[in-house]
Amino acid sequence: MMIVNTDYITGKNLIMLGLVKGSIVQSKHIGKDFAAGLKSIVGGELGGYTEMMEDARKDATYRMVKEATAMGADAIVNVRFTTSAIMQGAAEVIAYGTAVKFG
Repeated sequence: MMIVNTDYITGKNLIMLGLVKGSIVQSKHIGKDFAAGLKSIVGGELGGYTEMMEDARKDATYRMVKEATAMGADAIVNVRFTTSAIMQGAAEVIAYGTAVKFG
């Protein structure tokens, strides 16, 4: 499955199938959340949260691709990610784009 953040794929005629998305709400283990709280006092990267967000983006992308595959798509164009805080230590990540078939 080809995934791009442009609204075209060079050399391909695209037939739009529709919007596809994948989402996940993810939180950190309480121990890592506590460690991140301590780290925020002195500054620097919060590695546990970086890892959490990378995992969440990967899972959201997987779910988006699964939905596109079920539609018979060859690719997903104009892919975007959005993130929102749900509560302290938990975030929602949504991956979305347009499923297309090569024509």
